[in-house]
Amino acid sequence: MQRLTEGFVLGDRYVLGARIASGGMADVWAGTDTVLQRSVAVKVMRPDTGHEELFALRFRDEAVHSASLLHTNIATLFDYGEHDGLAFLVMELVKGDPLSVVLRRRGPLDPAEVRSLVGQAALALGVAHEARVIHRDVKPANILVRPDGLVKLTDFGIARALDAAGHTRAGEMLGTPDYISPEQAMGEGATGASDLYALGVVAHEMLSGRKPFDRGTPIATALSHVNEPPPPLPDGVPEDLASLITDCLAKNPADRPANAREVAARIGLGEHELAGLGLGLASSIDRWSEADMPEVDGSVIRFPDLGRPTVAMSTGSDGA
Repeated sequence: MQRLTEGFVLGDRYVLGARIASGGMADVWAGTDTVLQRSVAVKVMRPDTGHEELFALRFRDEAVHSASLLHTNIATLFDYGEHDGLAFLVMELVKGDPLSVVLRRRGPLDPAEVRSLVGQAALALGVAHEARVIHRDVKPANILVRPDGLVKLTDFGIARALDAAGHTRAGEMLGTPDYISPEQAMGEGATGASDLYALGVVAHEMLSGRKPFDRGTPIATALSHVNEPPPPLPDGVPEDLASLITDCLAKNPADRPANAREVAARIGLGEHELAGLGLGLASSIDRWSEADMPEVDGSVIRFPDLGRPTVAMSTGSDGA
């Protein structure tokens, strides 16, 4: 990774600028697309000799998941490539700060601002869930906020399609302990309801200025989500907003809002803002069983009867 420095050219096209973020799996650089002459963000997989194949699979998953999600509140993916063994993603460069930075600088946020940020994040999750993609790592660091207040949900690095297996190491629990849902902490699979729980934790933190379940260690924090109620919200939080956050933080996924659209509606978004969110798959995203999974027959995917006619979709494969 030492060879990646400012001015390095990836894929004969993308010139790296400053490194702007680092994570467990990758580094993110500001860059320039020399073909289209625009600024971009370039996420480059960090080589890991022990888990390089696994990380490469997750990178490809992120590319596939992100490419299918087009919405104002989701950071747009432009390209995926490989350069001398390094996988990389090219995304829109969002001018703004992660919500985590905003909270460090400003502390608790005004309820009106929280409504806007939570509503926009819910719209992004609604689009992902409608496409049957679960984010699995909703947290302030993955919610970018532009100076004009626009939210961009990013980093689908450990996202999973509901009808596909995830790529994990033995004994690995995916997600961030401070925001993980009780069911994930207990080793169960994540669903759309898990993302809504994490969004509820983020909303609570925005209003209180501190992580509601932080117990000092990852294990203690994860168990706190399972066994402890969230602390009371500050005085002055509007009753409807407090009620929504309480419902999102229900220990039982079935007791949380039915879908992201409900969250957005209860937060106060209007019908014109909700127009792009369907109720179909999103409303049942946390209720599918193995019997409900789509069937693959050659180049056709057949979805089971969910109260509507069976749909057949071509995979674009030639069957080879």
